[in-house]
Amino acid sequence: MFFAMIEVFKGAGILIYPLGICSAGAVFIICERAYALRKAAVMPEDLVDAVVAGKPLVGGRHTVLARIVEFAEQHKNDEGAVKAFARLEINRMERGVPYLDVIYAAAPLIGLTGTVTGLLEVFSQISPDTGLPDPVKFTSGVALALSATVLGLTIAIPSLVGSGYLQRKIENYAAQLDVLLERILQRTR
Repeated sequence: MFFAMIEVFKGAGILIYPLGICSAGAVFIICERAYALRKAAVMPEDLVDAVVAGKPLVGGRHTVLARIVEFAEQHKNDEGAVKAFARLEINRMERGVPYLDVIYAAAPLIGLTGTVTGLLEVFSQISPDTGLPDPVKFTSGVALALSATVLGLTIAIPSLVGSGYLQRKIENYAAQLDVLLERILQRTR
């Protein structure tokens, strides 16, 4: 199995490098954003409860919600600025996620490019005398050419799933922050 994977990587040819960059980028973005978007880093329960109840805020000083509350307290008479700051915080949560969209679109295309170039190489080896290829070389060449597409799809599918999951999580936080923002603005009036 291990040697078969090495053959798949070899079959991708020079395009293994951009595919590797796509893969590493996707893994990094998904892991980093999943960690950064955990509930304790965005809106911890104790801070949410304090905002809803109108109590003094304790804990969670380095969270998204805490930064919004702190900004609101510093700009008590400027609702527009507080709302704009909250949008900036949501935008900050989205950092890196659009790159996953690029990766899940580009990886299969890079793989397809590898397949097409591999097939061109295979078909260029057809004998001009007989018009037929060597059957063994032909089938192994086609299999190697398709390996780039397999790698591209293997990168694209988790990137697509990760992007959808992270975008949905950010949308949920944005909706919750929108509701909490009204409570925060009431406190600062």
